[in-house]
Amino acid sequence: MATDFELLDAWKAGDRVAGNTLFERYFDPICRFFTNKVHHNIDDLIQKTFLGCVEGRDRFQKQASFRTYLFAVAHNVLRAYFRERRRGAEDSVDLGERSSDELTPSPSSVLAIHQEQRLLLEALRRIPLDYQLVLELYYWEDMAAPELAQVLGLPEGTIRSRLRRAKEALAEKMTAIASEPDLLKTTVSSLEKWVRSLRSQLDGH
Repeated sequence: MATDFELLDAWKAGDRVAGNTLFERYFDPICRFFTNKVHHNIDDLIQKTFLGCVEGRDRFQKQASFRTYLFAVAHNVLRAYFRERRRGAEDSVDLGERSSDELTPSPSSVLAIHQEQRLLLEALRRIPLDYQLVLELYYWEDMAAPELAQVLGLPEGTIRSRLRRAKEALAEKMTAIASEPDLLKTTVSSLEKWVRSLRSQLDGH
């Protein structure tokens, strides 16, 4: 079986079959990356990510995994998307302050089966997008601090601090919007379980 890098090199050389294979291999995780943040043009953002990946091949030194490289491109595509949406607005886009709910103000299109999942989805979309990003990559893609640092272009120490603050922000937001105390309790007591369970819901979306 060809490695990711072999497929990338072949695609860069014009092999469309290699490109399709790479696309199929990573479509689900890249789709997950965009789904709970934007509600329109997701297919377009996915296409831009893979095209950006092959177009930037010559600048990539293969010092990280292909997956890390791909998510770093997706991160840049997402930021460009929000910058474009805010073009002409008086204020610039600060993903450390703005939430995806503010940037794309409509309910999540992800089908959540359990109340705990719905609470988490709503809370994730209401915390600053930088926090949402690091939490979703950590829980849904099982990325540890070194990989997160490469994807987000930040020092590992900053990533660890951001993860801690993101978890605190998520807990505070859930406390603020939970419809009843028991729902908050069951969600917080098994937070990792409920966050990770959303991955299967996203895959079926």
